[in-house]
Amino acid sequence: MGMSPSSRVLTGLSSLVLAAAGFAAAAPAQADQPSGEFAGPSHPYRHGTVPTKEAAGSATAGKRTSNLKFGGGVDGVGVTTGAPKVYLVFWGSQWGTQGTDANGYTTLSGDPSGEAVRAQQLFKGLGTNSETWSGVMTQYCEGVATGATSCPSTAAHVGYPTGGALAGVWVDTSATAPGQATGNQLANEAIKAAGHFGNTTSAANRNVQYVVLSPTGTHPDGFNTSSGSFCAWHDWNGDTTLSGGAAASPYGDIAFTNDPYVTDMGTSCGQNYVNSGSAGLLDGVTIVYGHEYSETVTDQNPAGGWTDSTGYENADKCAWKGTGGVGGAQNVTFATGSFAMQGTWANDYNGGAGGCEISHPVVP
Repeated sequence: MGMSPSSRVLTGLSSLVLAAAGFAAAAPAQADQPSGEFAGPSHPYRHGTVPTKEAAGSATAGKRTSNLKFGGGVDGVGVTTGAPKVYLVFWGSQWGTQGTDANGYTTLSGDPSGEAVRAQQLFKGLGTNSETWSGVMTQYCEGVATGATSCPSTAAHVGYPTGGALAGVWVDTSATAPGQATGNQLANEAIKAAGHFGNTTSAANRNVQYVVLSPTGTHPDGFNTSSGSFCAWHDWNGDTTLSGGAAASPYGDIAFTNDPYVTDMGTSCGQNYVNSGSAGLLDGVTIVYGHEYSETVTDQNPAGGWTDSTGYENADKCAWKGTGGVGGAQNVTFATGSFAMQGTWANDYNGGAGGCEISHPVVP
């Protein structure tokens, strides 16, 4: 989500809902900060935060009134301009024994919900089956004036993930993943992954994002604790506000996502949001992972890319909007299956008034 949170306080009812579900009640959200939704003054690095449904309340809807603006780039990076590449990093020995299923996907014995395979299916499926969910992002660009709200055809636009975005999978079981990793530790794991995959230059990492997936039962950056009413967030290694400090990279700028074990939070992070029963167990996984992917390609080094006047990114403005219609969450079919996905913000929707869309023609 975006950098600046709107003031939110969980109602007593929401707290009771969380408690009844076995989750710690979320702490009151902080007032607006130039940082990231639900970041608060001490968590400005939580860019693109997916709030829990209870924490989101009606506040997100109030942010669906203004278009995104270009932030001018950070370290010369605004958006992902080439074909996006996603590397999945399963962090920690808690993931268990590695195997391979009949479709060639990596399986893990310490993955009770099957999130690993679902993540691989999702990112391998992006850019296939002529899908246009990714098309919404391609309207954004870099190389335009700071504050611009549209892109000329000559600008470098967000790339389309033709043939799939999944570029590699690494199960790093060299050590136990921290019970509550800091932002610095997450960034360093992403840097370690860049080395593992041989992406050892700035150019090699220019259109890359590293998705750091923590095992069930862990609380990266306070996920599933009283201080973490979120489902995921993204950032880059050079952010000096990261808890634990910025992480030095010998490989150039590294974009990464903190993707916790989403199903540990059940319906608070989207389980059964679109599909009922067992078919919806992993709805939140694909909604949340897709949310962070879309924000990384449009704001790769936050907040040098596209955010609105309060700091919300493209997916923030459409989080937990409901299901169906032009911009609500719904099933999207890729070559690798059908996935619950949320809509993202399109500046050019409705004659330039802007709005949430689940589909958009791909901008060449």
